[in-house]
Amino acid sequence: MDGNNRWAKARKLPGIAGHKAGVESVRACVQTCAQAGVRYLTLFAFSSENWRRPEDEVNALMRLFLIALKREVRKLHRNKIRLRIMGDRSAFSTVLQASMAEAEELTADNTAMTLIIAANYGGRADIAHSVRQIAQQVRDGNLEPRDITEDLIQQHLYLGEVPPPDLCIRTANEQRISNFMLWQMAYSEFYFSTVFWPDFKTEQMRAALTAYSQRVRRFGQTDDQIARRIDF
Repeated sequence: MDGNNRWAKARKLPGIAGHKAGVESVRACVQTCAQAGVRYLTLFAFSSENWRRPEDEVNALMRLFLIALKREVRKLHRNKIRLRIMGDRSAFSTVLQASMAEAEELTADNTAMTLIIAANYGGRADIAHSVRQIAQQVRDGNLEPRDITEDLIQQHLYLGEVPPPDLCIRTANEQRISNFMLWQMAYSEFYFSTVFWPDFKTEQMRAALTAYSQRVRRFGQTDDQIARRIDF
């Protein structure tokens, strides 16, 4: 969700104003995706690298995160949307960690859509987390190295049971992965928008979904193989 600070700067506003405006885009995109039948929507809210930002901005983001959790979780629950948090929570305050746990518990049985918030998340750290767990099993004598497969690595990632993303959307004309879900996005489609995140709402999300619907996903196959699969 890129461009919050640039959106604010263009309006001669403090950076946190852009983050606050971005919450409205979150609401719009969640609603649009739910209506479109999207099963999983993952929002990269705070990366493991974002701690390097100015301290006052990080503190403001933490306050905004806590406020948003308390305000939005009831709406999610009313709409049967499940909330899950992906990332290392240990660096967050005990209050924020408790709010995360409460929100997940409240919405745990909802099935309309799953909204995943990536917080203190990094793709490399995710892979390292999986490898450490597998290495411990090998060390304990419960797993042979020859038994380590791609599926096993996937299972030990954060939220390893969630299917890999079909589509990755980047706003504000950013065109890089930025350490997001590196393992999971091996075959994801990418969509780039020049719009800053606070202005990325229903119309822009629909445009992204429409563009995705026109893609041909080959997964290593030829066009002829795809055509035969579709005909079948």
